[in-house]
Amino acid sequence: MERIRKQANQFFEWRQNHLTDRQMTIILAFFIGVFASIAAFGLHWIIKQIEELLIAGFNTDSYNWLYLVFPVIGIYITTLFVRYVVKDNISHGITQVLYAISTKQSRLKAHNCWSSVISSAITIGFGGSVGAEAPIVLTGSAIGSNLGQLFKMDNKTLMLLVGCGASAAIAGIFKAPIAGFVFTLEVLMVDLSMASMLPILTSSVTATVFTYIFVGDSSLFSFHVDGAWNIDRIPATILLGIFCGLVSLYFIRTMTACENVFARLKQHTYVKLILGALVLSSLIFLFPSLYGEGYNSLNIFLDGSSNAHWEQVMNNSLFAGNSNLLLLYIALVILTKVFATSATNGAGGVGGTFAPSLFIGGFGGFLFARLWNINQLGVEVPEKNFTLLGMAGVLSGVMHAPLTGVFLIAELTGGYALFMPLIMVSIVAVMTISIFEPHSIYAMRL
Repeated sequence: MERIRKQANQFFEWRQNHLTDRQMTIILAFFIGVFASIAAFGLHWIIKQIEELLIAGFNTDSYNWLYLVFPVIGIYITTLFVRYVVKDNISHGITQVLYAISTKQSRLKAHNCWSSVISSAITIGFGGSVGAEAPIVLTGSAIGSNLGQLFKMDNKTLMLLVGCGASAAIAGIFKAPIAGFVFTLEVLMVDLSMASMLPILTSSVTATVFTYIFVGDSSLFSFHVDGAWNIDRIPATILLGIFCGLVSLYFIRTMTACENVFARLKQHTYVKLILGALVLSSLIFLFPSLYGEGYNSLNIFLDGSSNAHWEQVMNNSLFAGNSNLLLLYIALVILTKVFATSATNGAGGVGGTFAPSLFIGGFGGFLFARLWNINQLGVEVPEKNFTLLGMAGVLSGVMHAPLTGVFLIAELTGGYALFMPLIMVSIVAVMTISIFEPHSIYAMRL
């Protein structure tokens, strides 16, 4: 032990003599990007393996009773893991990062480097209707915080390294370096200066490159622009932005109300588990699109081109084979997703609201476009494009972060041809929800 301490002191002395703080920060930002990309890859790989093991053989033409069982098992395992292994609260990852920045001098516990990955993988793999992004942001931020503490960086640099970790997490999980950079500035509110820009960009680009090395060119979503955008679609685009703002308001208000219900049961662990598990499993049985992150269902809308494709979203449900019920199914999924997400976290699962907001936005954008076209309210709009715009709109509204919504969706899908409508929808959505809610869902939780 004495030998290790001596070698560590020699290294710190060498670092102070040969590297400036700025150089050391950039080096640490590079390694944060590497470790965050590994964590993001590991989380999605574990989720995929669990899902393939559990539901790959399901009959798509009818319902399956196992949807009532798997989510309950997953939440119970997660609860045991958190209680007896982690022994700490690890829910609401992004809020926890904001709390650490504002009150704890950017110091996050060492277990946050791995505990969120394992617990959220179990939760989501077994069907928990939450997202993996917030746990990865917490993981990346914890990696940055602990590396900074290890190398005795000052508090200001520590906050910057936490931002680097969050940026790398978003960039790595979505292959979106600009979105990761903008997310850190908009949501975590890390000050933008030349001294902070270079490390954040370094971690974002590094995480993106290593993600490409791990998984190749494949993307979370398959999308090709369906017709070029033109000014005739401006009225529909603006109305979609207003619709997304109202959906975001519904998401935040309902989520907050549900969380308050579970908060009152804080001392009754098993009551929370039973209540949340019953709500979650029942909703997933009725609407299998709510299982896990729901990205497979979103891909149906983004990659499909006809009713025959889009109706696949009802597979495994009681609605399967009833094409006339597609719009009803979509509307019910939008309404119930927030309850499924709240029940997952309230019962003891671990996950975030990032993916649910994308999910609701995509379903909402498709529903808006279909109703617009059916009622012939104006020039016809492509459902695929409006699915994409809805994702950006609701994400922007929920997080009060329009630039994050724009760049994330543009990078995620290669939809730069829709850059103008993405900006319009995101700005209108944020303006709409700001009338009713001045703070993002993460700021409200503080």
